[in-house]
Amino acid sequence: MEGKTHMTSSCVPFPRDFVWGAATSAYQIEGGWNEDGKDPSVWDHFCHTPGHIHNGETGDIACDHYHRVSEDVALMKELGITSYRFSINWPRILPDGNGPINHTGLDFYSRLIDHLLEADIEPCVTLHHWELPLALHRRGGWLNPETAKAFSRLAEVVGKAFRGRVRRYLTLNEPQCITALGYGNGVHAPGNRTDPLTQAAVAHQLLLGHGYAVQALRSTAGTVEVGVASTGSIVCPAEDTVENRAVACDATFRCGENWTFMHSWFLDPMVLGHYPEQRPPELDAFVQSVSPDELAQICQPLDFIAANIYSGDEIDAGGRLIPRPTGWPRTALRWSVSPKSLHYGPAFLYRRYHLPIYVSENGQSCNDRIFLDGQVHDPDRIDYLQRYLLALRDAIREGVPVMGYYHWSLMDNFEWQSGYDDRFGLIFVDYANKLRRIPKDSFYAYRQIIASNGGCLNDPGNLGSRR
Repeated sequence: MEGKTHMTSSCVPFPRDFVWGAATSAYQIEGGWNEDGKDPSVWDHFCHTPGHIHNGETGDIACDHYHRVSEDVALMKELGITSYRFSINWPRILPDGNGPINHTGLDFYSRLIDHLLEADIEPCVTLHHWELPLALHRRGGWLNPETAKAFSRLAEVVGKAFRGRVRRYLTLNEPQCITALGYGNGVHAPGNRTDPLTQAAVAHQLLLGHGYAVQALRSTAGTVEVGVASTGSIVCPAEDTVENRAVACDATFRCGENWTFMHSWFLDPMVLGHYPEQRPPELDAFVQSVSPDELAQICQPLDFIAANIYSGDEIDAGGRLIPRPTGWPRTALRWSVSPKSLHYGPAFLYRRYHLPIYVSENGQSCNDRIFLDGQVHDPDRIDYLQRYLLALRDAIREGVPVMGYYHWSLMDNFEWQSGYDDRFGLIFVDYANKLRRIPKDSFYAYRQIIASNGGCLNDPGNLGSRR
């Protein structure tokens, strides 16, 4: 396929079969919130409730991807990605959460997959990127054990429908956010505010749902790779020594007050078969109440771990957090620019779990705009992309089996509680002008990176050239 010829030099930094992708989620781009038999999700309801979202915005239309699939896949083909990660809007397929199938909704995703395969782009499907059916929420949501079983049904329906056409699945996206933001401080849908023990119960049902979904995919989807998209704290050593790495790795997985945002609270049960031994004392009784049978249900064999990594902290040899200096680099969302996180994050995850790694999200928000020449110039995103991919290359050179990288995101979209203020896309969405798509300079920079299999990272002067 044009734009995908990889370099053959022995100095090429990325493996020959490295997956270069981009990612989105259903609620953030699809729109069509009440069309063709779809019922509301918790995010539809949350956004329609005043006071939750910046400027009162919603995902009702979003980027209108629901009606513009062919146009968007054509842009993906122009970009040259080898894989596209997208999520299933659960109530578009099962409006009641676990009732009759809405075949019109299922057909939408089937058409998307057909378009992708025709463009030589491999689909990577996330089963749950927070679009819980409102009907399930009203029956208790992720505090009701029946929700975990309903999630198994979704996996079964999707796996059977896409058998032979989709070979890579993620069960959950960032269960940490569902737990901490959806059921902790209520910033995300469904907007619940609960105590730590209730949040632990939510996390446990998410873990059980993951285990059920893995089993369902194995039994219905044919030969597939299955993983999960985790997020959490990444702690990097300020100075790279063996001793400092050990200290930083331990800090990365130690569960303290911020346990809900740790990789280990979810990945330890999924991969190692037990909850973290380092945990807040107030959760001891809950963990000890979990039965061996439930832990066995959660700990299903996985093919890989996916990680959403954007930033990290640094510590010194004594394990002390190093304060960021005045004027430290930040994104438009005020997240720190810390490329080391894409080196040490995958390295530490592999060291603990011994599974291949995908970077399932990485990117930055920028204050993008259309310039006088009609183009969108985003040199800060290009610089971010280059720095982080060079750091990821360092991890690969050390022997970490990083299998692929998905840029977040393909296009600007609805950024949850921030509405449409924050732009992460390689493609500018002109919300004021019929949702016109404009590839940004970073789109062309990433296209060059993909075409050279990362080789052009060593010579960044022309990154973003539109030639």
